[in-house]
Amino acid sequence: MAQYLLSVYQPVGPAPDPEILAPIMRDLEALNREMKAAGAWVFAAGLHPTQTATVVRQQGTEVLLTDGPFAEGKEHLGGFTVIDASDLDAALGWAGKLARATTLPIEVRPIQH
Repeated sequence: MAQYLLSVYQPVGPAPDPEILAPIMRDLEALNREMKAAGAWVFAAGLHPTQTATVVRQQGTEVLLTDGPFAEGKEHLGGFTVIDASDLDAALGWAGKLARATTLPIEVRPIQH
């Protein structure tokens, strides 16, 4: 089994209204249960908004801290799921289900060990 990172990208801005978010969260919880039952789920987490981020950089002998996200953009990493999958096709299958549940784009990347 290989591990894959399924990154959920969401648009910058406020969270959806509760009547929109509630069915998404219900579908996501159901998908997490399905992944766990299949032995694919390893870990998942949502992230706080980008304004809570701090970037840490080494510059010479100094460590610099910058408030805000590393890169500005119209979308940002909103959460992620780590899965065990037999191959890329299996990981892409789970990513498709995650995209349907969240209605958001999902980036799939293998994890190096």
